[in-house]
Amino acid sequence: MHNIEERLILVRQQMADSGIQAIFVPTTDEYLGEYVPEQNQRLRWISGFSGSAGLVIILKKKAALFVDGRYTIQAKQQTSCDFYEHCHLSEKLPIDWLLENLQEGSVGVDSRLHSFNWYRTISNRCEAAGLSLIEIPSNPIDKNWTNRPTTKKAIITLLSEQYTGVHSQKKRELIGKEISKKGAEVALITQLDSIAWLLNIRGKDIPRLPVLLSTATLTTDGKMILFTDPSKIPDNFFEHVGTNVTIKKEDQIEATLSSFSKLKVLGDPGNTNAFTFLRCMEASATIIEDEDPVALTKAQKNPIELQGMRNCHVRDGSAVIRFLAWLEREVAEGKLHDEGILAEKLFSFRNDLDHFHDLSFDTISAAGPNSAICHYNHLNGTPAELSLGSLYLVDSGGQFSDGTTDITRTVAIGEPSNEQKRMFTLVLKGHIALSQAIFPKGTCGAQLDVLARQFLWQVGADYDHGTGHGVGCFLSVHEGPQRISKGIPSQALLPGMVLSNEPGFYQEDDFGIRCENLMAVCELENGMLAFETITFAPFDLSLIEIGLMTETEIAWLNQYHEKVQYKLSSCLNTEDNNWLMEATQRIKSKR
Repeated sequence: MHNIEERLILVRQQMADSGIQAIFVPTTDEYLGEYVPEQNQRLRWISGFSGSAGLVIILKKKAALFVDGRYTIQAKQQTSCDFYEHCHLSEKLPIDWLLENLQEGSVGVDSRLHSFNWYRTISNRCEAAGLSLIEIPSNPIDKNWTNRPTTKKAIITLLSEQYTGVHSQKKRELIGKEISKKGAEVALITQLDSIAWLLNIRGKDIPRLPVLLSTATLTTDGKMILFTDPSKIPDNFFEHVGTNVTIKKEDQIEATLSSFSKLKVLGDPGNTNAFTFLRCMEASATIIEDEDPVALTKAQKNPIELQGMRNCHVRDGSAVIRFLAWLEREVAEGKLHDEGILAEKLFSFRNDLDHFHDLSFDTISAAGPNSAICHYNHLNGTPAELSLGSLYLVDSGGQFSDGTTDITRTVAIGEPSNEQKRMFTLVLKGHIALSQAIFPKGTCGAQLDVLARQFLWQVGADYDHGTGHGVGCFLSVHEGPQRISKGIPSQALLPGMVLSNEPGFYQEDDFGIRCENLMAVCELENGMLAFETITFAPFDLSLIEIGLMTETEIAWLNQYHEKVQYKLSSCLNTEDNNWLMEATQRIKSKR
């Protein structure tokens, strides 16, 4: 923690030299994505917290770290209360904390690191409280970060229509028409997965997310300017994307935006950084605020993409089954490995698969009490060992040329307790209820969320995360705008969308449970919508309290396990196949 104290001193000195009394440090970087490359991990550098979502406020003599329910335990473990006050975002908004602790002065903001919506809200609140919000020309963390990791220089991959289904030029022209419908002439395309999808490219700039660090503009006729490092672009790029694509260096963005003075510019204020919006406003462009014009079309997978998602899940399922079979044999022999060894073993099975590129996120390999930490990472400390009578939760996924996977299985290590079985069964019942949903067009994920929580609610329990997130096709494992969660209904679910189904239960310092498959939204003959489960791996039968299951739920589980057998048996050797037959045996009602 000495480094954190020294870093805070340096940043506070920089703030004092600039006449700033407060500064915001978010997890996000210039691209506002969930995944942040090493060289842009500013919040981790200043606090030690490594979660994927958080915000720090630094004042002259105090500081606070704000996280959501996924990271309350992790934040306390990684960030000393000697330097940071720990705040839950649902209990205290960062701006409220700031206004309670700062009555006058200037608040510094690196406008590249925050969305325009956030910037506008904070600016209004500060102004109303008599504080001034200042765009800082240089980030004090960047100025003091010695030995900062260097940016990767990997050449991008050009993804063929064998995987994408549609040529880049056709995609750009299609989205150009959407831009025109919004009354704009040009759009700011700033989401990295949207850029990758439009150009049918994949990059290696960020671990787990196959994108190129870049920003782009797109006009109504499909002309695109890509701002990125030109050294990452292969010679045959222009042949691949077709006409009307220009490459410029990222430091040319400001000059380009200054030429937008007479244009109607479409921008997503929630997902575009404030710096970009503010430069357009300075150029007197007409701003049309709307969602990313690429997001909804990208979310509705075309037939080629959907088939690719199905195919890669069969391969991925074989790796998961090989791992689960190996794990059971190891435990039976008294070999209780640690979380790191388990994660590496699972990775080795995936690494054998065709078309595999990378994990889709850092594997959550969580033993015993660590399984109660929703987004636990064994790399943040000393990996814990398995112990008999505990639960092991493994949440993992892969990036393949034809799709992205994400699966969670909870496994009993030895004989599970009655309470572990009871809570696992309630979680599984919710998972089954959501997977069986049939719903009309126009239904949002928020309207289905209760299906997964209902059985936990009946016993006074719940989980502090969403039930389902969208998943991209060889892109982000967390894709919008589709989701299943509590809250205000937003985007209606549409055919072709892929979402996770992952209810859970977490008993702090004891055990955690999550059951996760991916599902594709499909349209039935009668026009109603339903889910097609595309993940294939068995659930641990030893954790099921059959007496809590209905006949319908038992039938669903038996049918699902039959599909797992059918799809995966030919991919396994004899030993693993024998394990699969045992793991997917039919269960019968005790009623």
